[in-house]
Amino acid sequence: MLKLYDVDTARQTILRRTPAAASYPPVILEATERLFGRGVTPRQAVTRILDSVREEGDAALLRWSETLDSARPADLRVPAEQLTEAFAALPETLTQAMSTAAERIRAFHERQPLPDWTTGALGGTLGQRVTPIQRVGIYVPGGSAPLPSSLLMSAIPAQVAGVEQIVVCTPPRGGTADKGGAPRPHGAILAAAHLCGVDCVYQIGGAQAIGAMAFGTESVPKVDKIVGAGNLFVTLAKQQVYGMVGLDGLAGPTETMVIADGTANPAWVAADLLAQAEHDVLASAILLTPERALAQAVQAQVARQIGVLSRAEVIAQSLAARGGVVITPDLETAAALADEYAPEHLCLSVAEPRALAERIRNTGGLFMAEHSFEVLGDYVAGPSHVMPTGGTARFASPLNVLDFVKITSVIALDASTSRALSPIAAELARVESLTAHAAAAQFREGAADTARGRNGAPTTVDTSYEGTSDV
Repeated sequence: MLKLYDVDTARQTILRRTPAAASYPPVILEATERLFGRGVTPRQAVTRILDSVREEGDAALLRWSETLDSARPADLRVPAEQLTEAFAALPETLTQAMSTAAERIRAFHERQPLPDWTTGALGGTLGQRVTPIQRVGIYVPGGSAPLPSSLLMSAIPAQVAGVEQIVVCTPPRGGTADKGGAPRPHGAILAAAHLCGVDCVYQIGGAQAIGAMAFGTESVPKVDKIVGAGNLFVTLAKQQVYGMVGLDGLAGPTETMVIADGTANPAWVAADLLAQAEHDVLASAILLTPERALAQAVQAQVARQIGVLSRAEVIAQSLAARGGVVITPDLETAAALADEYAPEHLCLSVAEPRALAERIRNTGGLFMAEHSFEVLGDYVAGPSHVMPTGGTARFASPLNVLDFVKITSVIALDASTSRALSPIAAELARVESLTAHAAAAQFREGAADTARGRNGAPTTVDTSYEGTSDV
């Protein structure tokens, strides 16, 4: 079930990054054709959904909800009293768990700096102003594995940043009914919204939810930025609306990589790999180790533990297609492979994690030693679990308060600095053949040899430049 690989073979298989379109599993392609017609790809299906939402608004949302989620809610917006009722209906243990997670998430993000600053060292005043985004949309998955934790991990950093309005979209559940017999989202997601103080919740899922938040409809307000992970259709929809709204990123299938040495507990390593693989058949759970004996012990533990897990079939498919154990010559090679792969989560189950961490620059979350395992990061450690996937950790960061603000540059130069800089700006403008730029700078030069008209404008503008002619 969990195969062993050498480094070269792993690079050509489980460590090889491929475009998302090249990895559509047959089950997704078959389902897409069944719903949208023969030969229709997931990308084309998403385009069809988005076009209809843009043109028809709420009517399209209701139609797609019925077609794709087997649910046609009477109201797209979830009444506030349902959020309160959902929280009250939680078992006390779950209420306490959610509350503790929310407190730790808030405490972590409140420590992230959002500095306004100014300096007079460059003449006049220069600086930056940090302004919260006005309206943010959060997508919360709610299908076979509803994720109330994703609402906490996205809404709380937005609140810390000062976002004025948070709009949540999460799918209704066709097989679940409230007291009136109507479909509604998962109760734990509604409870999480209540806990966060978010009352603008819409029961809309999939690509149609992304379209609703990007374009706005009769019921759903248009947002400025959309965050939160979702399935393939959600990710494709986010990709297609980018530019009309901002995005936190394009989440691919989730992934965990574990580097372990001979001190690691094979049962714990196996449990961490299984936890990752149960997310999705497209999830990746990979172990890198120089210890063949550990690799074989982890193999045995995976086979032993999977039998009692509720999503064993999903796990088995994930591990068979995208998981495995890579036998490396040493820990240094393992670290180099991990940095090359740039995993969403990187767990260092080694005797000296800090020394190995010095070799890592590319990962969304760095989990130091076996007591800092990835499941704690999913729920309650504090940092947001919305992290870069698909190798984007080479340039992207986990969701944080900076995702919910804009930085405005402030320029307030004094008159003498402006006069001193104007000829420099004019010189640079002339090399770019932008004569209007040069003229605007010459207005401010105040040079003694500039002939000026009644309004202070230069009567002639020097547009020559004795540099290269092919700029």
